[in-house]
Amino acid sequence: MAKFKFDIRCIFTQPVVKISSNLLPHTFRGDRRMAMDVSSKVSEILDRLGELSAVAQKLTKPITSAQKLRVSENQTVYLMADINDYDGDTIIGLLKVGTKNLYLFDSLGQTKKIDKARCILDFYIHESRQRSGLGKKLFDIMLAEEKWTPIKCSVDRPSEKLVRFLKKYYGLENIIPQTNKFVLYEGFFDDAEQEDRSIIEFFPTTQL
Repeated sequence: MAKFKFDIRCIFTQPVVKISSNLLPHTFRGDRRMAMDVSSKVSEILDRLGELSAVAQKLTKPITSAQKLRVSENQTVYLMADINDYDGDTIIGLLKVGTKNLYLFDSLGQTKKIDKARCILDFYIHESRQRSGLGKKLFDIMLAEEKWTPIKCSVDRPSEKLVRFLKKYYGLENIIPQTNKFVLYEGFFDDAEQEDRSIIEFFPTTQL
């Protein structure tokens, strides 16, 4: 489990918080001094969780770090914690999302430039908490908050576990081959009107 020497409750007033480029949780309320203290602790959490994610995915370097998020205004990290754990408060996992301008192949092999494509960039649940529904809960919260649907997300270098996860919980199976490291699924290029209807049906209310 990811434990820290400081009290994480100054960050987690609820189990899931959003962190943007200012390195502060979306729930933060405080003065400049408090902001500096909290952002320093958030930085430590992001660096630690990013390293754990990289190890789990057998990557040579982390995808997520405080420094990378600080310079990425179009990215958000969702952090999940267990603030009532019997063995002390712990960080359970992270989910980093954002938008990128991408050149992608559709199902006919034609190249399309997608501005602000919705991207899943990093996803990690601590090994001791996997297969307990927490990954699905975190992913659903992100989808509701961002107003995204799973089929409209491109996934950056997904691990085999993530591919299985998306298939099991969201029925994503038919991959459209790409020459870059992104994975997307049939339905990604469907019209926006259909997508808007799907958002309303899939997640009628936000969960944050």
